Amino acid sequence: MKNLILCLLCLMVGLGLHASSAHGDSLRIMSYNVHNGIGMDGKVDYARIAHVISDVHPDVVALQELDSVTHRSPVNVLEEIAGVTGMNYVFGPAISYGGGKYGIGVMSKEKPLNVRNVSLPGKEEARTLLVVEFEKYIFLATHFSLTAADQIKSVEVILKEALSKEKPVFMAGDMNSVPSSLTQKNIRKYFKVLTDDRWITCNGECIDYIYGYKRKKGKFTVRRKGMIEDYVASDHCPVYVDVYYGK
Repeated sequence: MKNLILCLLCLMVGLGLHASSAHGDSLRIMSYNVHNGIGMDGKVDYARIAHVISDVHPDVVALQELDSVTHRSPVNVLEEIAGVTGMNYVFGPAISYGGGKYGIGVMSKEKPLNVRNVSLPGKEEARTLLVVEFEKYIFLATHFSLTAADQIKSVEVILKEALSKEKPVFMAGDMNSVPSSLTQKNIRKYFKVLTDDRWITCNGECIDYIYGYKRKKGKFTVRRKGMIEDYVASDHCPVYVDVYYGK
């Protein structure tokens, strides 16, 4: 009887894997504003941030609020986090700050083929967009300005980048805009939101998202998504999705 049950379980797993593969390639995407590794308890703990990420097992992660060798953080924060996770990483400096740089980053299991850092507008501080190319997809990571007008201009820059790509395009980041905002309405004309607008990711609002670019050949299907309810490691809760794409 035990052998029969085991065989049935194996068959079910096999069928499940076969059904999943019919959707094309799979990808687990994560977005996390890490607050420079400074927790809500006031402690600077890069390993704590890294463990939150590692527990999700993402293929690719967009990270925001990262210092690189500043007076505030005399190390490359992204390098510290990546060192614990064992993932590849690329840093996108947005501004000079405290004797070093401040910006965003991408970590990935797969080594990127190409990386570009594209400037975005920001009246309160300059912003940036990381365009990271992998074998089968393009990943855009960003942290939008607090200013609505600059956010709208940033969408225009992002669209030019997405339109120029032949591979499927995904985007993730702290967008500093709620689902009902004009910024989000503009983004959603071209990008499908893969996360959930009901999630409260920071300060009582939903401002962290993951998207798939609509106007590429093929389809993508979200099979699983979640928000990690960790309210200590950072002032943001990270979000992730499992998406099948390409067929």
